[in-house]
Amino acid sequence: MRWFCTILISLLLPCTVCGEEVFYPLKSSRQIYDRYGTLVRQVAGDKYAQYVPLAEISPWLVAAAVAAEDKNFFSHNGVDMRAVLRASWQNATEGKVVSGASTITQQLARAIEPRPKNLWGKTREAYKAAALEKDLSKEEILEAYFNVVELGNLTQGVEAASQFYFQVPASDVSVSQAAFLVGLIKSPTYYNPLKHFKRALTRRDYVLKKMLENGFISDEIYKLARTEQIVLKKSPRPFEAPHFTQFLERLLPLQGTTKVRTTLDRDAQLFAQEVVKNNVAKLGDFHVTNGAAVIVENKTGAVVAYVGSADFHNSQNSGQVDGARALRQPGSALKPFVYGLAFEKKVLTPASLIQDEDTFFDGGFRPRNYDETFHGAVSVRKSLACSYNVPAVRALEMSGVNNLLALLHAAGVGSLQKPDDFYGLGLALGNGEVRLLELTNAYASLARGGIYQPLQVAFSPAVYYPEQGKNKRVLSAQSAFLVTDILRDNQARAPSFGLNSALYVPFEMAAKTGTSKDYKDNFAFGYTPRWTIGVWVGNFDATPMQKVSGITGAGPILHDLAVYMQEKYPSAPFKEPEQIVRKAVCTQSGLLAGKNCKHTREEVFDAQFLPDTCDGKHQASAEKVRISFPQAGDIFKIDPAVKLSSQKIKFTARCAQAVCAWKLDNQALKDTSCDVWWPLQAGKYTLSVTCGADNAQTHFEVLE
Repeated sequence: MRWFCTILISLLLPCTVCGEEVFYPLKSSRQIYDRYGTLVRQVAGDKYAQYVPLAEISPWLVAAAVAAEDKNFFSHNGVDMRAVLRASWQNATEGKVVSGASTITQQLARAIEPRPKNLWGKTREAYKAAALEKDLSKEEILEAYFNVVELGNLTQGVEAASQFYFQVPASDVSVSQAAFLVGLIKSPTYYNPLKHFKRALTRRDYVLKKMLENGFISDEIYKLARTEQIVLKKSPRPFEAPHFTQFLERLLPLQGTTKVRTTLDRDAQLFAQEVVKNNVAKLGDFHVTNGAAVIVENKTGAVVAYVGSADFHNSQNSGQVDGARALRQPGSALKPFVYGLAFEKKVLTPASLIQDEDTFFDGGFRPRNYDETFHGAVSVRKSLACSYNVPAVRALEMSGVNNLLALLHAAGVGSLQKPDDFYGLGLALGNGEVRLLELTNAYASLARGGIYQPLQVAFSPAVYYPEQGKNKRVLSAQSAFLVTDILRDNQARAPSFGLNSALYVPFEMAAKTGTSKDYKDNFAFGYTPRWTIGVWVGNFDATPMQKVSGITGAGPILHDLAVYMQEKYPSAPFKEPEQIVRKAVCTQSGLLAGKNCKHTREEVFDAQFLPDTCDGKHQASAEKVRISFPQAGDIFKIDPAVKLSSQKIKFTARCAQAVCAWKLDNQALKDTSCDVWWPLQAGKYTLSVTCGADNAQTHFEVLE
């Protein structure tokens, strides 16, 4: 009785169709290409699909589908009544379903709107098929059908399937290949050629026989097609630049964009991935498990390479975490912006001298240098190049934490959202959390001469991060150049890093490293006028590395990437902007050299802010002694939990003769060096020192 009702409803349906709205999703999976047109990833929702018009589908596919699935396709109106009657009789005779009688149009209707395989579902399917036939031509139905039909292994449509199984477009398949693909339509799972190749081959032979019986091929073509060897050339689905493409997907609209030409250079991307992976592996004994790298084209802000981790597929080390956008502490990597701000506000020049000595700043902040020593009066050039901490904090104290935050925000570092008193002067040493991607672009602002522009991640359609906007100046060209001139000075950084460190390359590049105080993160940045590179090394679980600094961790990765980029995208030397001048300066005063100055060197300046000329009085003042620690008013407290004999402070004086006579409350100390350790004792003290004919004095207190 059930089969009789199906026949009756099918007979009535063509009379009841009244222009139901037709909708069918003819869309491709998103194809993501690099800047040169190489496919780097195909992003599928749940299927891989690539839409093609009927004109780009082989006629052999049409012939095979009509012969095997619906030989009366060109004569029926959506439902083949003769096939329905025949199938109903066969099913009734056999007592089970042995024939479905679904036309190509019905199969299309089912693909568009899946329904349960019951009486009502079949009725709605037939109804939808009749609606499709009313609104579409046979050619349009075939085009839709060949683009939505499922052919196994997540492929949807003949183009995706022919590319996947044979690595040829649907327009170029042979008769045998066409029959093979059409044979999968009946049951993509049962005939899955990757698992059941013999079944799929038997089904191909069935389709070829139907093509012969229906006159679509000759007996000769049939025999040749039967003997043609089907060779599966399974095409790997590209999954390159995984973190970048995932990041891009979040920025693209959900619908509508099927082909995306990104800013990525696939070759540079693959090279960067390999460099990060190999260098992180070399650091395994020092508890380093991950790294990230970003390369930016300065002129456009385009991202050339984007590596989020050492190995995306390494779940043990959280490889799917995106280190390019993870929040990490940059350490000294913020110092170029500290000094850039000081130049902008005209409170310092590259020649200015800053005291690098043991200092307590507001709130008890007491920075130390990486080498655990202090270096006395040092120039700004040396302070930045060698990454000394105390001078950087002093420079920020002169310019203001709020002003540094404003500069970093303007340069695209959006993660530092706490108020200035949350960070305090420690911001100079990178106590806030930043994203590698954003900080790399901030360095690109220095490379552009102080101009910020959003990062671009795709050319077509144009996609920007964080958003499309106008370029804006964040530092003057002169201030940016002064920073750059220091960062490209390999001689200036040699006292800390040596002449042949990872930052040295055989071309002009400005570079800076940064290491968090607990060794959880280290960074390295390098830029030329053409490109900027940022690198991070560390662990996603926030465990510290074993004494790995920016120069030994991220630095080698920066070096390898810089050499590669210079070879592929050669960059010219930096150009000096207008109003940059070079003058001789006195190394003992930091002022322009006067006629009495014996020790001079050349320095670069913004012509709008030149220091005074040295009068030579430093020759006398250099002999004077000065107590650098403790400073007047310092207060120390004895820790009851620590053995008293282990609690000491070091009296430090600056004296040209290096021989100091100390007195504590007029009691002479035996040690005559200029660095004397003294065990803490409660009380208020007057400390004095004599060096040659000069003396100095200070006061401090020790609490119980």
